[in-house]
Amino acid sequence: MARQVAQEPRRFYDGGTLGGDGVAGELPDPGADPRIVLERHAEEGVETFELERRLAYLDRHLGELLVPADPDFRTDLTSVPALFTWLVPKTGAHLPAALLHDALVAARDDPTSYVSTLGREVDRVEADRIFRDAMADTGTGVIRRWIVWTAVTVATIFVGRAVPWTPAKHWSYRVAAAVTIVTILWLGYSSTSDLVDRSWVGAVDVPWMGDRPWWTEVAGGLSGAIVLPLALSLLWGRLRMAGAIAGVMLAVLLHVTVGLAVIGTTYLALERLARRSPLLAWALAAVVVVGALVTFAAVTL
Repeated sequence: MARQVAQEPRRFYDGGTLGGDGVAGELPDPGADPRIVLERHAEEGVETFELERRLAYLDRHLGELLVPADPDFRTDLTSVPALFTWLVPKTGAHLPAALLHDALVAARDDPTSYVSTLGREVDRVEADRIFRDAMADTGTGVIRRWIVWTAVTVATIFVGRAVPWTPAKHWSYRVAAAVTIVTILWLGYSSTSDLVDRSWVGAVDVPWMGDRPWWTEVAGGLSGAIVLPLALSLLWGRLRMAGAIAGVMLAVLLHVTVGLAVIGTTYLALERLARRSPLLAWALAAVVVVGALVTFAAVTL
């Protein structure tokens, strides 16, 4: 594991403002606390925010970073799917680091959105490292910041631009990540089939579970969800730490994620139904309530 970074909150400070239209902007002030002032925008149901003041960060390797560099920069705060906001919320101690990272990895068609006072280039891999260190400086927990770093690293592998890798190396990371994901999903599917004593299509026998008492199979499945991803992470080369964390998280939280996805999809479907056909929604609610009453009476009386 990489060295632990000591918390230094004063590395974040007020970055002043961008100039424009003949008006000079405010200079950064290392002695002032960072001021995160956001203006909300909503376009076609997509919520984004504009930074009214710049954010300054003194990186341990690159020196001062000032973001954003472009007044049109927009951020969605911490870029995390709705399914995982229980694990990594949109805002919190990590927010300054998330805003910094968003600006350092501007989208493909966006203008460069960072300024390094020392004139240093920041590729996407370096931006991910800065993100991890910056989260440490804001007091983000060790586990959360390594999980978040892993998530952005996987994103860098699949969709990242301006990476310091040769095309061959980049593709080797993509293949390793894809093999890891597909293997874990397949083995998770097979393990679930084994646990419920069913022979699902495409499932294989997993020797770490077998025909044993259910609690032994659960323990075996959990051990496999840790050991196998660690073995697969060796395919990731220098990014094996990201591979290990991503693999274990995917394997351990697979069923939780599927459950949350089902709940979330059901909720969205009900919201759409209630909006488009209120009467049908009320009828469905009545059917559910009556069914629940009948079932409750049948199993308790």
